[in-house]
This record gives sequence, C-alpha cells and structure tokens, in this order.
Amino acid sequence: MTSAITYSDSGRIDTRLRISALWVAMLFVFAYVDLFSLYRPDVRADLEVEKLSAFDINQTFLFSTTLYIVIPSLMVYLTLVMRPRTNRVANMIVAAGYGLTVIGSAVGEWNYYILGSAIETILLALVIHHAWTWPKATTRP
Repeated sequence: MTSAITYSDSGRIDTRLRISALWVAMLFVFAYVDLFSLYRPDVRADLEVEKLSAFDINQTFLFSTTLYIVIPSLMVYLTLVMRPRTNRVANMIVAAGYGLTVIGSAVGEWNYYILGSAIETILLALVIHHAWTWPKATTRP
C-alpha cells in the first residue's frame, strides 16, 4: 500500500519574504567583508591612529556608520510590514542609494572587497527588481 505525498506549497515565495531575505543576505556579505578587512595590516595600522580610509574615527563617524547599518537592518522588518505601494518605493529608493555607496566604496579596493561589493550590488539590484515587479493584488468577485 503506497500513499501519495501531496504538497500544499505552490513553490512561490511571497515577494515580501524574498526582498526581506535579500536584505539579510546583503547585510551578511557587508559585515563579513568589513570583518575580513581587519586581517589587512594597512587597515589595522589606520585603526591604531584612529583613521579609516579618509575618515577620522570619532563619535560622529561611529554614529553615522551605525545609522548607515541601521537603515538596511530595519528594511528586513519593514519589508514584511509596510503596505505594498510604500514597500515598493522604499525598497527601490533605499536599495538604489545603498548600491551607489557600495560601488563608490569599492573603488581602489582589494579584490576580496570588490567581490563582496559586487555581490552586495547584485543583491541590491534583486531587491529593486522584486520591488519593481511586485505582483498586483488580485480582487476577488
């Protein structure tokens, strides 16, 4: 006696979940690329004299950096709870803005950083794509 296994999953993942997962993945890549930078002697030397690239490491820098990370972190949650129209626009604007900053920060960097930045940019482009192609709600009679 064999019984058939049926699955109720249609195979489609909700747009909100897809976009939220892309934000999570982008943040993981972002964090690890920055952590890998700590293996570089030039970065460690700059940190010893309270510098990071062209920036002085002070309260303003750390506050701004925290704010920079908080925004995509909040997008993970906000994508799940915002109304579709607001969600689409917010995701397209925030992802495009972050894409520009990721590309800008990769100029002149080491290969691992460029690779991580390319992956981040692809993930952000997918956020924009899914937000842009967000399915219209169907009305039932």
